[in-house]
Amino acid sequence: MPLGFGLIALRLIWHSSSRRGWRGGAALLAAAIVCAGICLPTAPAKLVLPGIALLLLATILGAPVFAALGGAAVIFFWGKSQPLTVLPIDHYDLVVNPTLPTIPLFTLAGYLLAEGGASKRLVRVCQALVGHLPGGPAIATALACAFFTSFTGASGVTILALGGLLMPVLVASRYSERAALGLITGAGSLGLLFPPCLPLILYGIIANVQIQKMFVGGILPGVLLVVLTAVLGIWQGPKVGQASRLPRQPGSSSEGTGEMTVPSFTWREAGIAIWAAKWELLLPVVALVALFGGFATTLEAAAITAFYAFVVEVFIYRDLRILKDLPRVMTECALLVGGVLLILGVALGLTGYFVYAEVPDKLAALAQGSIHSRWVFLLALNLFLLVVGCLMDIFSAIIVVVPLIVPLGAAFGVNPVHLGIIFLANLELGFLTPPVGMNLFLSSYRFNKPMTEVTRAVLPMLAILLGGVLLITYIPWLTTWLPTMAAN
Repeated sequence: MPLGFGLIALRLIWHSSSRRGWRGGAALLAAAIVCAGICLPTAPAKLVLPGIALLLLATILGAPVFAALGGAAVIFFWGKSQPLTVLPIDHYDLVVNPTLPTIPLFTLAGYLLAEGGASKRLVRVCQALVGHLPGGPAIATALACAFFTSFTGASGVTILALGGLLMPVLVASRYSERAALGLITGAGSLGLLFPPCLPLILYGIIANVQIQKMFVGGILPGVLLVVLTAVLGIWQGPKVGQASRLPRQPGSSSEGTGEMTVPSFTWREAGIAIWAAKWELLLPVVALVALFGGFATTLEAAAITAFYAFVVEVFIYRDLRILKDLPRVMTECALLVGGVLLILGVALGLTGYFVYAEVPDKLAALAQGSIHSRWVFLLALNLFLLVVGCLMDIFSAIIVVVPLIVPLGAAFGVNPVHLGIIFLANLELGFLTPPVGMNLFLSSYRFNKPMTEVTRAVLPMLAILLGGVLLITYIPWLTTWLPTMAAN
C-alpha cells in the first residue's frame, strides 16, 4: 500500500512540471514516503494530525480528489494501528458489485449523444414545440438541458454542449444576456433527478436502495424543478405585447415592417423537428420500458441503452465515424468513468474508517439528543448538504457523505428514497452556490464571462430552485407517491 501510493505521488508530481529539479525533488519525496511506509508498519497516533495537515496542503496545491480521500483513509487507519488491507478489500467489494457496470454503460450512451448531433436536433424539437409560448425559449432551454443531463450525468457537459446553441436563441428572443446566462447555468443540472442519471445509480449502490425506486422517485421532483425554471424564464422574458415595440434584429422581423415577429407554432415545423430527432427521442422510452416493463434488469437496460445510442449516432444519423470519432468518444468516456471509479474505491476506504470509528452512530445519537423534530432535522440537513454541494464534487459527496446521513435519516423516520432525492437536489443546488459552485466556473469558461457576472446572473435561478428544494423536502409524497404506485 505505501509503495503504491508512493508511485502514484511520483507520477503525479512528475507530470506536473517539466523542470528536472522539481522532478528530482519529487523522486526523493516519493522515496521518502515509501521508506516511511515500509519502516513504520504501524504509525503512532501522534502522526495523524501532521499527516492530515500535509494532505490538506497537498489538496490546496492541486492534488487530485482520489489522492486526498485515499490518503486520509490510509492515515486514519494507520494512526489506529489497523491493517491497511481493509482498503483494497473495500475497493474489491465495489468492483464485484453487480450493478457497477451500469455506470460506464449509461455514461457511454450520454457521451455518444453529446458528441453526435443530438444537441442540435433536441434544441430544435423543444423550440418547435414550445418556442411560440410566452417564455418559450426558456421552457425549451429547461427541457433540453434536463433531457441532456439525464443521460450525460454531468451538468458541465450540458453547459459546454448546449450553451453555444441556447445562448443565441435566448438573446435573439429578447432575453437579456444576464437572464440567458443565468438560465443556461442553472438549467445545466436539472436532469440529475431524471432516470437514468448516473448520480441516482451511485446513490442506490452506496445507500443500498433499489435503483428502480430511485429512478421513479426522482421524476416528480425533477419535473417540479423544470417547471420552476420555466416559470422564472417566462417572468424574465419579454412581456406579452412587448415584442412588437422592440428594435428589429436581423432574421427576426417581418418583412418591411421593422418589427419583431413572435414565432408561431406550426405543425409542419414541429413534425419535421420531431421526425428528425425521432430516434433520439425514443432513447429514454427504450431504456425505461426495458427496465420497468420487466424485460430487462438494470444492467441489461444500461447495455440496451448504450447499444441503441451507438446504432443511432453511428449508423442511422452517421454523426460519428467508427474509425475517426468512436475511439475519441470511448477514450473520453473511459477517462470519466475511470476517474469516478477511482474516487469511489478510495472513498469507500474512508467510509470504512468512519464505520469503524462509529461516526454515523455517534452523529445519529448527537442529532437525536439536540434535535427533537424531523422538520428541524430536514432543515439542518438541507443547510449541511448545500455546503457539501459547494465544496465537493457529486461523486465524492455520494461516497463520503451518504453513509453518514443514512443512519440519521433512519433515526428520524425519513424514507430512504426521499432522503436520496433530498440529497441529490441539494447537491444540484450546490452547483450554483457562490463562490465555488461548479456550474459557475464552467459557465464562466464557456461564455468567457467574469465569475462575478455569472454569479449575479444565477442568483434568481438559485432562489427559485431553493424554493423547489424546500418543497421536495417538506412534501414527501412528491418523491414517494410514484414508487408506491409502481410497487402496487
